[in-house]
Amino acid sequence: MTTSKTVPASSPGPEEPSEADRLRVLLRTPAYLKALVFSALIGVPVSLAAFWFLVGLHELEHAMWADLPEALGWASPPAWWPLPLLAVAGVVVGLVVTRLPGAGGHVPAGGLHAGGASAAALPGVIVAAVASLPLGAALGPEAPLIALGGGLALLFRHLVRAPATPQSTALLGAAGAAAAIAAIFGNPLIAAVLLIEVAGVGGPQLFVVMLPALLSSGVGAVVFTGFGRWTGLETGSLSIRFPTAPPRLDTGDVVWSVLLAVGIGALVHLLIIGGRLTAVFVAASPFVRTVVCAVAAGGCAALYAVATGRTPADVASSGQATLAGLAADPHAWGVGALVAVLLFKGAAYALCLGSLRGGLVFPVLFLGAATGVLLAPLPGLGVIPGVAAGMAAASAAALRLPVSSVALVVLLLGNSETIPVVILAAVTAFATAELLPPGPPLTPRRPRGGARAA
Repeated sequence: MTTSKTVPASSPGPEEPSEADRLRVLLRTPAYLKALVFSALIGVPVSLAAFWFLVGLHELEHAMWADLPEALGWASPPAWWPLPLLAVAGVVVGLVVTRLPGAGGHVPAGGLHAGGASAAALPGVIVAAVASLPLGAALGPEAPLIALGGGLALLFRHLVRAPATPQSTALLGAAGAAAAIAAIFGNPLIAAVLLIEVAGVGGPQLFVVMLPALLSSGVGAVVFTGFGRWTGLETGSLSIRFPTAPPRLDTGDVVWSVLLAVGIGALVHLLIIGGRLTAVFVAASPFVRTVVCAVAAGGCAALYAVATGRTPADVASSGQATLAGLAADPHAWGVGALVAVLLFKGAAYALCLGSLRGGLVFPVLFLGAATGVLLAPLPGLGVIPGVAAGMAAASAAALRLPVSSVALVVLLLGNSETIPVVILAAVTAFATAELLPPGPPLTPRRPRGGARAA
C-alpha cells in the first residue's frame, strides 16, 4: 500500500501593493505634498496673469476692429482692413519665430500640448499671441494660455528656488496650464478634463476604453429619453430641472447628428491637414512665408467681406464673438453668408494654423455651429441640435479629445437635453477623423547634403 506524501504548502510571499496602497503612499510623500501646496499657491498669480492677458487681448482686438475704424470714419471695418493688420502680425510672428527662444510656442496645426512649458519661451509666446490674435488670426487664445500658465508655474518655482525634478516639472506645468485655461472656459472642470486628455494620461489605452463607454452612454441616453416619453414612466434618475423648456430631441435629430458628424469630421480633418501643409511650407523660410500666409488669411477675410457685404471680422477673428451672435440670432445669417463664411474662414483657419500662433478650439467651434445652422432646415433636424452636433463634431475632429469636446459643448449650450446628440456626434467625428489618412509631419525633411533652408 502506498502512502501519499503531503506536499507542504509553500510559504506565501509578500503580496504586491494594490493601486490604492500605491496612491496612499504617494499622497504621504513629502515631495508630493509640497508639490500640491505649491500648485495651490501658484493658482492665484497664474489665474491673475491669465485674466489680464485675456483682458489685454480683448481690449486690443476691440481697438483694432471697432475703435480705430470708427475714429477713421468707418462704421465697420472696410473689406481691405484685415490685409495690413495681418501683414503686421506676420512680420512680428516671423521675427519671434526666428529670433526668440521657443519660437513663440508650438505650431497650432500640431494640436494642443500640455508639456514643454518653459519660462524662457514666455516672452515669445506672449508677443506672438498679442500679434496674432487681436490683429485678425483665425485662432483662439487657449494654446498661448496653456503655455503661459505652465511657463509661469516653472518661473515661480525657479524664483523660490524649489527643487526641480522631472516629476515636479510635469506636475507644476500641468497645474499652471489648468489654472490659466480655466480662465477662458470659465470652468475648472473643463480645464482639468482637457489637460488630462491633452497630457495623454493612459496613452492610447485611454481612448480604447473611453470611446466605447462614451458611445454607450450616449446611446443609453437616447434610449432612456425615448422610453421615458413613449411610456410616460420615470426612473428616478438624478437630475436638476430648470424652468426653461429645452428642445425635445426626436429621431431625426439623432440620425442627422450622426450623419452630420461624419461629414464635419472629414472636412475638419482636411482643414487640419491643410494647416500641417502650411506649417511645412512656412518651415522652409519662416519669416517670409509667415508673412505670406498671414496676408493670404487677410485676403480670405477681405474676399468674404466683398462677396457678402458683411464685416471681415467674421473671418479674421477667433470666432468667439461671432459664435455668440450666431447663436443669439441664427436666422440673421442667410444661406449665402453661411456658405461664404464656412469657405473663407475655413481657408483662413488652415493658413493661420500653420503660420501664426494661437489655439485651434474657438474657430472650429464656430465652423461647426455655422454648419449646424446651415443644415438645420433638413427635415427632422432643429437648429439647436444641429448646432450642438456641429460644435461637438468639429471640436472632436480638430482636437482629437472627445471627452473634452463633449464637456465643452455641454457647458457652452447650458442644457442637458442635447447631451445625447453631443456625445454621438463627438464620438462619430473622432472615429471618422482617426480612420482617415493622417496628414504630413510638421517637420519637413531636410534637403540632401545637410543644406539648411533659408
